[in-house]
Amino acid sequence: MNERCAVVGSGFGGFVAYTALRYAGLEPEEIAVFGDTSDPAGPWRVRAAAIRQERMRSESDGHCHPASFPGIAAREAARRRSAVPLLQTVCDRYRPTVAEFLRHVDELRERSGWDSSLRRTRVERVRALGGGFELDSHGSFPHVLLAPGHPGLARPAELERDRRAVHAYEPHEYASRVAVVGAGMAAATEWLNALATGAEVVSVRRREPARRPLNVARPLFSKRGLTGFRATPPSRRAELLRAFAAPSYPPGRSWDEPLELASREGRFRLAAAVESGTEQVICATGFQRGYHHDPLLCRLVEEHGLETEERWIVLADDSTVPALTDVGRTLALAGVAAQWAYPAADTLVGMKYVARRFARRVAACPTR
Repeated sequence: MNERCAVVGSGFGGFVAYTALRYAGLEPEEIAVFGDTSDPAGPWRVRAAAIRQERMRSESDGHCHPASFPGIAAREAARRRSAVPLLQTVCDRYRPTVAEFLRHVDELRERSGWDSSLRRTRVERVRALGGGFELDSHGSFPHVLLAPGHPGLARPAELERDRRAVHAYEPHEYASRVAVVGAGMAAATEWLNALATGAEVVSVRRREPARRPLNVARPLFSKRGLTGFRATPPSRRAELLRAFAAPSYPPGRSWDEPLELASREGRFRLAAAVESGTEQVICATGFQRGYHHDPLLCRLVEEHGLETEERWIVLADDSTVPALTDVGRTLALAGVAAQWAYPAADTLVGMKYVARRFARRVAACPTR
């Protein structure tokens, strides 16, 4: 076998890592990808369709190409014969449609060799051995990147058995009287979706959402911003990460005007709890948070005594696990599990940050 590294997870985190490895010079037969879906956008397609998402929230560099340029904007500009996408991307204002983004994923998947490297199986356990890591009974690899994705949908405990309740990221239609629990991007999208069908909508939330274009403040995508973030003590870093996870959605008239109009018509209002006359409850409450909700990561921490802080595994700045990484082997985390190293690790930009560093370690390893 010629495999030099393994990627565990076949969602966006794993896909971005794969394209970075291919860009670094590895061939498909040198990379083993383990996952339970062949379509890297599969779970995301379902969620985006469920909330009727039309445009991406990420800006400009939010694509799966290993290099920042050319991205989706350049390709759309060439296809449309228009400079507008390129001008928008210079100012970090390019937000492609969901259809455009998914077309990009499909094209990259086809030409990267992804399917020839993929093994349709779920890895349950990662165990450190002398010079590498054993993945269940699938072999041992000197370099492994874990990209398990979000551990699952979050639902309020009091709504677990409520027959009126559906999660925003599950396929659904809209009743005539809808309560939307949550205050982030998915909730804001569902307010407008339900209002567009003529429904009466009640926003059930504990706090006012922040209004910002991105989940994480833009400076934290920069080297200077990351340096300041990483200089904070562990307890303060965890506090900052909790704050970054607070509900938010973008500012702008496209959000505000429909809500203001519906409020004047008596079709949109706030409430502290779900009311008895509600026909449908949409849980726009995102995902479960923390390594302890993911069986693979939880087992990794327990069996190897890894350092943690609250719900995060403590990582080095390059997103590797310090206790299990040395000059000859690498264990790295990607996606939401890597937020300790990169606060926006669950974005495509953050996934590329981790992927490029992992690819450099693999390419530089003397065992190649």
